[in-house]
Amino acid sequence: MGCLAKHLDKDDPKVHPIIVKLLSALSTPSQQVQEAVANCLPPLVPAIKEEAPDLIKNLLTKLLDSTVYGERRGAAYGLASLVKGLGILSLKQQNIMSTLQDAIQDKKNYRHREGALLAFELLCHILGRLFEPYIVHVLPHLLLCFGDGNQYVRDATDDTARAMMRNLSAHGVKLVLPSLLKALSEDAWRTKTGSVELLGAMAYCAPKQLSSCLPNIVPRLIEVLTDSHLKVQKAAAQALQHIGSVIRNPEIQAISPILLEALSDPTAKTTEALQVLLMTSFVHVIDAPSLAIIMPIIHRALESRSTETKKMAAQIIGNMYSLTDQKDLNPYLSSVMPGLKQALLDPVPEVRAVSAHALGALVKELGEENCSDLLPWLMETLISESSSVDRSGAAQGLSEVLCGLGFDRLSQLMPDVIAATEKTNLPAHIKEGYLMLYLYLPSTFGAEFTPFIGDIIPSILKGLSDESEFVRDTSLKAGQRIVSQYATTAIEVFLPQLELGLFDDNWRIRISSIQLMGDLLYKISGVTGKMTTEGEEDDNFGTSQSNQAIIDCLGYDRRNRVLSGLYMGRSDVSLPVRQAALHVWKVVVPNTPRVLREILSTLFSLLLGCLASTSHDKRQIAARTLGDLVRKLGERILPEIIPILERGLESSKPDERQGVCIGLSEIIGSTSREQVFLYIDSVIPTVRKALCDPLPEVRACAAQTFNNLYKTIGVKALNDIIPPLLEKLVEPALHENTLDGLRQVMSVRSKEVLPFIIPQLISPPVNTQALASMSSVAGEALTDHLSDILPALLSCISQASDEQQLTHDLENSRTLVLSIQDDRGTQIVLDVLMKYSKDESVLMRKAAVNLLCSYCTSTKADLLQYTPPLLHSVLSRFNDSDSEVIEISWNALSAVTKRLQPPDQIQHIPHVRRAVKYISEDLQDKADLPGFCIAKKGITPLLPIFREGILNGSPDVKQDAAEGLGQVIQLTSATALRPSVVSITGPLIRILGDRFSWNVKVAVLQTLGLLLVKVGAVLKPFLPQLQTTFIKALNDPNKLVRQQASSALQHLVKLHSRVDPLFTELHNGVRNTEDNQIRETMQQALRGIVLNVGHKMGETVRQNLTTTLLSFQSHAEENIRVATAGCLGALATIVPDEELVNIVNTDTL
Repeated sequence: MGCLAKHLDKDDPKVHPIIVKLLSALSTPSQQVQEAVANCLPPLVPAIKEEAPDLIKNLLTKLLDSTVYGERRGAAYGLASLVKGLGILSLKQQNIMSTLQDAIQDKKNYRHREGALLAFELLCHILGRLFEPYIVHVLPHLLLCFGDGNQYVRDATDDTARAMMRNLSAHGVKLVLPSLLKALSEDAWRTKTGSVELLGAMAYCAPKQLSSCLPNIVPRLIEVLTDSHLKVQKAAAQALQHIGSVIRNPEIQAISPILLEALSDPTAKTTEALQVLLMTSFVHVIDAPSLAIIMPIIHRALESRSTETKKMAAQIIGNMYSLTDQKDLNPYLSSVMPGLKQALLDPVPEVRAVSAHALGALVKELGEENCSDLLPWLMETLISESSSVDRSGAAQGLSEVLCGLGFDRLSQLMPDVIAATEKTNLPAHIKEGYLMLYLYLPSTFGAEFTPFIGDIIPSILKGLSDESEFVRDTSLKAGQRIVSQYATTAIEVFLPQLELGLFDDNWRIRISSIQLMGDLLYKISGVTGKMTTEGEEDDNFGTSQSNQAIIDCLGYDRRNRVLSGLYMGRSDVSLPVRQAALHVWKVVVPNTPRVLREILSTLFSLLLGCLASTSHDKRQIAARTLGDLVRKLGERILPEIIPILERGLESSKPDERQGVCIGLSEIIGSTSREQVFLYIDSVIPTVRKALCDPLPEVRACAAQTFNNLYKTIGVKALNDIIPPLLEKLVEPALHENTLDGLRQVMSVRSKEVLPFIIPQLISPPVNTQALASMSSVAGEALTDHLSDILPALLSCISQASDEQQLTHDLENSRTLVLSIQDDRGTQIVLDVLMKYSKDESVLMRKAAVNLLCSYCTSTKADLLQYTPPLLHSVLSRFNDSDSEVIEISWNALSAVTKRLQPPDQIQHIPHVRRAVKYISEDLQDKADLPGFCIAKKGITPLLPIFREGILNGSPDVKQDAAEGLGQVIQLTSATALRPSVVSITGPLIRILGDRFSWNVKVAVLQTLGLLLVKVGAVLKPFLPQLQTTFIKALNDPNKLVRQQASSALQHLVKLHSRVDPLFTELHNGVRNTEDNQIRETMQQALRGIVLNVGHKMGETVRQNLTTTLLSFQSHAEENIRVATAGCLGALATIVPDEELVNIVNTDTL
């Protein structure tokens, strides 16, 4: 009836009676009747708008005061229907909200509180979200009513809360939830309890709102479970049960009691809950309430210290994310992700693996955009410096995440990863991190990863040669993983790279390539490489079945290349490589000789390529392998090898020719004498030709081949190879190469070869270039032949046809003598050269002195013990008839003296003096020694010796040095002395200023006197010091010192321009001294000075001096009177005639 009435006009008289009947039907105690009335009443309200206030009052009265529950509930239905019909504003206009709020706060009448709650419940139910703005105002009252003392009120509160929560929108949740969560922090237990019960009621929210609010509610409820008040704990447990009761997933419903126990008692029940979750087979989608209960358990488990707990939690996440709705998962991402990240860095590999899988599943479900910070974190941790465990976990996690994102994302990242692993300047931890990706990507992507294998193998091999052990280990594991996983599916991709690695220049790459190749062969053949392979070198443990399996998989050609590479590895220059290759060979090869015959063609092709390589190691490996082949197969392969090597020497490639020599050397060393003689007619021309090769490296290798040949066949190698080479020396086109070939032979067999070649090289015309070339490698073997070589060299130099030839021969001769450094050879060189420096022939003397000078200048030999004869020999040439000999001798003397250290210089002063005395006796009519008179050179080589003796020697040495210096000065011209004046004078003045014995002073004064006679004017800068020194010496107690000082002063005075101060000083000394012997010496000095420079004396000084001298005429001692007379006689030459007459007449007669 009500539904039909809404189609009538509101003014129709039939409407009013219908409304009356409907309102009366609300008192019927049936929920269905009351709901039906409530549904059809709102459209009819406009017809009774004027009567609405009275109707509302009546309904409120019934609602609050009726004793019958059915009537009160019907009144609540009617009130809500009228509000809906009148509009939401009627709540305020008709004072409905204020009346209800007053009623709910009535502490005396429980019916008022219950009636208000019934009204709020049905307002929420009928008005729906229209009532949402009022819910915030109702909540505080609900919180109180949850703890009401009346059971009816509490039940009504539960129903009201459910109705509110069921109709909340997302906005409503945002309004309600903060205040409820805040209330949990209140101290009042009743408030907490109400908040908890309201939060539990939120389980009845719409599914959309439920998924957004539960992630915030459940964790807070779990916290409240540990509240100190039992009623709060009980309310929290009931709230969680409410949430559990709305779970729609049958599997979770079945285990929800266990899950709720885990939330209530996590310490004891978490493990059990995880185990139950792991054992549950999920068929239905996991809804938001299920997640709300499960995720806190998982979050707690991930933070546990237990390895097993963390592993189970990660497994559950990995399995669960595919069964959930993305929007339900997103709120938990921020809480789960830190735990998963931490588990990914766990020290236990199983935990890392499960966590990585969980991350991959999570990213696959949510997409990269919802995990935007995960990939950068993984990349950062991958290259972090923290620990290898962290990098391993990051690599495993990144592999799983990339797998979740798909192949396209992998394709974007791999070029950067490959580029990073190939860089050489990256720190070890960064390279290790990137290489760890190669450990896990094959497992996660499987066959999809195949396109990248060819690109990553080179970087893995490069990592195998890294200096860091961690990088090498990681690279090896990565290589083994690839070999193990793709041994049958991608062999075409990575096997060529391993083949190249077998011949890499780096031994670490070679050994790692062998190990990986071994793993591949073990995988193919079905054998294990862990067996022991101890025993003889050619004991094999392979089987024909395993060999056939390798052939079936690789084919004959590839099998032959692989086994050839392994066999060559057995002869590697590196011991670890040899051991690894031998192990693999023994495991997979059934019979070495038979397999060698099968692979011989391929092996030989590789050997020739390596023999021709620019790499020294490759050539050595190939040569050793060749030698090993010859030892094993002997006569069967020699007829094939020798012709090939002969042809190889005709190659235009220098490296190939060098390889031929290395190979031939190994063959000769590995073959018996009888077998070599069988092919001697081919071997000797080959060696001879190689020794004249244009390339030095080929000639050096050929010399080693010659050495092995000599060891095998003896003198025949010398007789058949050396003489033809000597004959080729005269051919200009072959001279240089042949000469170096001989030199290379000398470097390995000097003692045997020298007797063959020396007689031919020193016979006219002497081949100085060949001799010089041989000397650099001949060593001490050359010493035995020096007595023959040196005269021949000197003769050759002296007979040089022109300047160019002379320079050429001289330079070669110098090279030869300078190669001699042993004591015996040094003595022979010096004896021969000193002997010929006295030869009658000027040219021979010049040649000998020239080589002697070069030897003394540049040799590294110790010449100290030969210094005396050298000084004598070189100084003896200072009077030579040839000026060039003299100048070269001067250079030789300079070279000899420069090698002397200060202590040694003092020891050789007597030797210098004897040599100078010896040569001075041969001067005959010459005043100067020519060798001391060379312009700008003079006596500078000897000055350091004399200077050291004068300054630092003992008194006797000082005297000897000073006398020797005087001796040399006497033989030197003034022009040659001038550059050395400063070096000579300074030390001598310094000695006279110190307290030394009279004999030292006499020697020094005598030398200074000689110097003044030779180069007086040059000493003018030293005039003040010399004058002071000489006058001081005039007062010396020793007569000889005074006499030498007097003589030197007489020479020095000639340099004076103003002599009066000197005459005044001497005058005062004569007049004031009390020692008559000193006075006599001073008078003698005065007399000489007057004779020399008296004419420069001032008149006053002269008169005063004359007066003093006249007073000494009557001195008691005759020697004073005689000395006075001498002085007066000298003065008579400068005194004016009138004054002289007066002196004679008055004072003398």
